[in-house]
Amino acid sequence: MSSLLTETPEAVNNPLDLLEQMAAAHEWPCQRQSEDEFMAEIPGQWAGYRLWSSWHPEVGVLHLSCTLDLKVPFAKQRPIHTLLALANEKLWLGHFELWSEERLPVFRHSVLFREGVTASRELIEDLVEIALNECDRFYPAFQFVIWGGKAPEEALMAALLETEGEA
Repeated sequence: MSSLLTETPEAVNNPLDLLEQMAAAHEWPCQRQSEDEFMAEIPGQWAGYRLWSSWHPEVGVLHLSCTLDLKVPFAKQRPIHTLLALANEKLWLGHFELWSEERLPVFRHSVLFREGVTASRELIEDLVEIALNECDRFYPAFQFVIWGGKAPEEALMAALLETEGEA
C-alpha cells in the first residue's frame, strides 16, 4: 500500500480558483479566506445557503459544506437526527449532518483528486449544483420538523411529494 503524498504535483490546480470564478459569474457574495478556504452565499429556492469549501492539496481533497439557515432548537435535535438518517438514505452523493455547536443542518461532500488529476469547471459546477439541489429538496422537511412539529417520517414524505400535471 502506498503512503499519502506529502507534496502536491505541479499539475494539480486549486479547485477553489474555479469555485471563486463561478461565484463571481453568478454575482454571489463570496470571500476567499485563504488560499485553501472559500465561502459564498448562494440563493436557493427556499432560502439562502452558505457554501464553505476547503482544499487540502497535501491529500488532494476538495471538501464542500452547504449550511441551511435553520437553527435547530435543543428540543428538536432528536427528531432532526432521525430526519437526517432518513434523508441520507435518499442521497446518492454527500450527506446531511447537524453541526453540534452551531446547531445548523449542513450538506457535506468531498472529492478526491488523484495525482495528476485536476478539477474542471464542469465538475465544480456539478458539485455546487448537487449541494444546492439537495438543500432545496430537503429544506422543507427540516422546516416541517423544526417549526411545523411534524414527525420526521411525515415531514420527509411531505417534502418529497412529487406532483404530476398542472392544476
